[in-house]
Amino acid sequence: MSRMKNHNLTQTEWEQDICEKMLTLIRNELYLDFRYMDRALNALAFRPDERLRSLATDGVFLHYSRDLLFRLFPKNPVFLNRAYLHSVLHCVFRHPWMRGKREPVIWNLAGDICVEYAIDHFEKASVRRILSRIRLDYYRHLEESRVPVTAAAVYEDLLLITDPEKQVLFQQEFYVDDHVFWPREEKPSGGGTAAGENWDRIGRRTLQEMEKKGLEESLSSASVKEQIKRGKSRRSYEEFLKKFTILREEIGLDQDNFDLNYYTYGLRLYGNMPLVEPLESREVKKILDFVIVVDTSYSTSGSLVRRFLEETFRIISAEDSFFRESHIRVIQCDNKVQADRIIRSRKDIDILFQEFEMIGGGGTDFRPAFAYIDDLLAKGEFQSLKGVLYFTDGKGIYPSRKPPYETAFLFIGENEGNPVPPWAMSMTLMEDWL
Repeated sequence: MSRMKNHNLTQTEWEQDICEKMLTLIRNELYLDFRYMDRALNALAFRPDERLRSLATDGVFLHYSRDLLFRLFPKNPVFLNRAYLHSVLHCVFRHPWMRGKREPVIWNLAGDICVEYAIDHFEKASVRRILSRIRLDYYRHLEESRVPVTAAAVYEDLLLITDPEKQVLFQQEFYVDDHVFWPREEKPSGGGTAAGENWDRIGRRTLQEMEKKGLEESLSSASVKEQIKRGKSRRSYEEFLKKFTILREEIGLDQDNFDLNYYTYGLRLYGNMPLVEPLESREVKKILDFVIVVDTSYSTSGSLVRRFLEETFRIISAEDSFFRESHIRVIQCDNKVQADRIIRSRKDIDILFQEFEMIGGGGTDFRPAFAYIDDLLAKGEFQSLKGVLYFTDGKGIYPSRKPPYETAFLFIGENEGNPVPPWAMSMTLMEDWL
């Protein structure tokens, strides 16, 4: 491509203008094949960064190298189409904000594989390419092993690869975009969280458009839908936990209803006499009394229990959900109560995970835990017990009578045990995001 420029612009400005026109053409070509992704394809603003050797995104910008675009646009437009769509799909699937405590290199590779799997199965002219034997073999392995093509499930599968050469081979094969701008912390910064929430909405819109247009259930569309739904399951659990918070007044400055201008004006005008006084309390929704029971029977995985507790307390802590007098119990129970730990602060949460050990291994019976909680109630241990979450595989005996508090049974996968009583709530969690 000739680099003739408008003399009213500097060389850098001219190149940047041309690059943005290239990216716009790429986006428009993708739109013709993926109309249901209109909002996703238009969500990223363009920003140059000459440190890069590929595209990259932080969920707000699509970062690009001018030199890369000038080199590849005339020679390999399909690669750039795929790279653009690759970065967009990372955001639609919310890969940058879902790593948690997973090993970053393997998580990045798992995300790349999931995105490439979807693109490789789209059968659209704008992104079609010949697949390597490495890809074909690994895709066949995932399908034959019935590994869901989601980042978390593929991550677990990749952990089984111990050959360093194969690990490097996979990283080279599936590398497309740079993840340098992905959040590095387990809890993203405010900007990262806002971007993640925005892509949460875009993902839901994409799913709605796919279902409205009645897209055929190809491997690609099924994979896209499944990955968006996995993120939806996590969001649903966060919403579910809010049912167990209560609205109460808490001592502290109510910033929403306090006008600092009137306060400082009064101090200037009358010396030490403000026109308004700051409110000394505010209404907030937080956890007060709450019980988590985990099934520690022989059929329940200890790693899943720990990850469930970590995710639950991560959500609670992120919402600043603790009152000064918060009282959370974590009870372990198989066919009898094996352990009971009290949580009143974030420090207690840290200690819980430092010392966590599964105790049990017998059969499953839900009744002893409820009898134990009822006894705590009778002894006045709780001020106002909001509810009980029971994490289990479902293969147990339920109480015959409704307890005097809200109860929810949480299952990993479909409940293979007895039906949940009509007085209890239930929710199915996805194993691969815990």
